[in-house]
Amino acid sequence: MYSERFDRALVFTSQVHRQQRRKGVDVPYINHLMGVASLVGEAGGTEDQVIGALLHDSIEDCIKEYPDIEEQLEVRFGVTVLKIVQGCTDTWTHPKPPWRERKEDYLARLRKKPADDPSVLVSLADKLHNAGSILVDHHEIGDEIFERFRGKKDGTLWYYSELAEIFDEKLPDGRLTKQLRAVVDRLVNL
Repeated sequence: MYSERFDRALVFTSQVHRQQRRKGVDVPYINHLMGVASLVGEAGGTEDQVIGALLHDSIEDCIKEYPDIEEQLEVRFGVTVLKIVQGCTDTWTHPKPPWRERKEDYLARLRKKPADDPSVLVSLADKLHNAGSILVDHHEIGDEIFERFRGKKDGTLWYYSELAEIFDEKLPDGRLTKQLRAVVDRLVNL
């Protein structure tokens, strides 16, 4: 069972992401964060990893509104949660650097992490949830889905293919890894 830290993390996540929506749809962004946290919890993640999953985009997406977000995360939830969120962050600056540069940097950092780094499971769950959403939306609107993303179709498929390879190497027997590979293969073969 999760402690009251989880409760506080859920409330904090809702507060800092309250005005955000998923790309291209009128769905509150917190749904994605709760979905990622659920995947992490169901895969056996620790409470710190589940909390990190709830907050995994807080630096990247909220630093403009909350310049002290990293300090808040550490004070409220501890250094382990902060490191998980930092491990899932592809930029600390606003405005964000160019898309391809950010993604290449993130992939390079992810490749260097050991498989047991707590942020690896959270990143995997995040990418699986995102890729699954793309696949579901593709069934409804086709290739138009890729117009939501800066990488468009080619860049998005490149990025998720690279991620699937990295997770195949780091967590080859994991259920989430296998699910990500299946979703990415379906996206590439559309």
